[in-house]
Amino acid sequence: MTFGVFIATSFMLFSMYFGAGNLIFPPMLGLQAGESFAPAMFGFLIAGVALPVLAIIAIAISGANMRDLASRGGYLFGLVFPVLAYLSIGAFYALPRTGAVSFSTAIQPLTGWDSTLASGIFNFIFFGIALALAYNPTSIVSKLGKFLTPALLILLVVLIVIAVARFDGTPGAPTEDYADAPMAGGLLQGYLTMDSIAGLAFGIVVISALRYSKIPEGAARVRGTIWCGIGAGVLLALIYLGLGFIGTVIPDGDKYADGAELLAGASNLTMGMAGQIIFGLIVLLACMTTAVGLIAATSEFFALLLPGVTYKVWAVLFAVMSFGMATMGLDTVLAIAAPVVSFIYPPAITLILITLIEPLVRRKTSFYWTFRLSLWVAVIWSAITVAIELGVTSFSPVVDWAPMQDLTLGWVLPVVVAFVIGVILDFTTDHPQPKSALVKAMEEEEQADQAGVTAQ
Repeated sequence: MTFGVFIATSFMLFSMYFGAGNLIFPPMLGLQAGESFAPAMFGFLIAGVALPVLAIIAIAISGANMRDLASRGGYLFGLVFPVLAYLSIGAFYALPRTGAVSFSTAIQPLTGWDSTLASGIFNFIFFGIALALAYNPTSIVSKLGKFLTPALLILLVVLIVIAVARFDGTPGAPTEDYADAPMAGGLLQGYLTMDSIAGLAFGIVVISALRYSKIPEGAARVRGTIWCGIGAGVLLALIYLGLGFIGTVIPDGDKYADGAELLAGASNLTMGMAGQIIFGLIVLLACMTTAVGLIAATSEFFALLLPGVTYKVWAVLFAVMSFGMATMGLDTVLAIAAPVVSFIYPPAITLILITLIEPLVRRKTSFYWTFRLSLWVAVIWSAITVAIELGVTSFSPVVDWAPMQDLTLGWVLPVVVAFVIGVILDFTTDHPQPKSALVKAMEEEEQADQAGVTAQ
């Protein structure tokens, strides 16, 4: 893989991750964490950067797409989980959210427009442009990695540098969420970005981009995908640190209700109306690049799942659906998708981490029961938790005993127990299990090395 392909693909992946939520979370964390900014941001980077990068690596290890990865949990899980994941971060949640947030954060403050008609016109134009950019999957790296992402990064760097240079505020006392355990508070905020699911979805776009760039299948493509994931993660971490630091030094930070207001205020304080325009452009570019990535990833997956319907037909369908949902407003989007997103996140993280652990034991066993037991415990626990959130409180005693259940992390301990039981079963029983893409690549390299030694 050439350096140019690495940079362009890493930029593309960064821009697909970096949506409006990623823009407004860090500055609010910086404001609320105050003097505890360092441990809080460290926790945020673990969940908001490391986990999404690990998701890309997991896709590279397992094969070509999320279904290859999810099939390790059995046929039913391998079919249902990726469909729910792509729909929840695609047409039913994250994709329409890009249009709704763009209108409410970038357009309304500058124009004062707040009617359904204005929202409809804007979202028609927004998703029309996103569809045009995503319509040809072979050129997405060029459009995002070489043009839109550099523009987005330049605007972000301008805002961060000017704000940090001009503001002379001092970090305040941490709020309740960050007073006693700031790292845990930051970890939870990073967890709530839900970018690990996006990483699983975007893996297919990265692998396709490398294929279009003539990177050969096998070890080279696996390594290329991993390095591009790491490159995007480094960019995300640097931008998050800069945005978070703005929150710690902005004057009178307590008057801002959320991260969007804080960044809008920072832009206005440092550059006046020009700053407001720059902030609006940042929001529009961040949402647009994410929308393009989501249309591409979701359409590529469903074109593979149902080969009778082409990528371009799926792209049009998802763009039209997202236009309709975004026009109805963000509250409608959240009400429809929030339960599904909450449901799939624990099994998603479980799937990523076990996939990354398996190559460590590849010479002794492969994970069969480990995947199945851990994933189904995560699924059942997650389903019970979502049912409780929807009002079925009779299930509460089943899960309330678990540590961190109040932080939506009660699933961790039961899954760890299931993991240990699965590992014991895998080491003591025979079972069929296909080799992952990484294991195959490692074995091919070992065979090539041995052949070279023999030839000498």
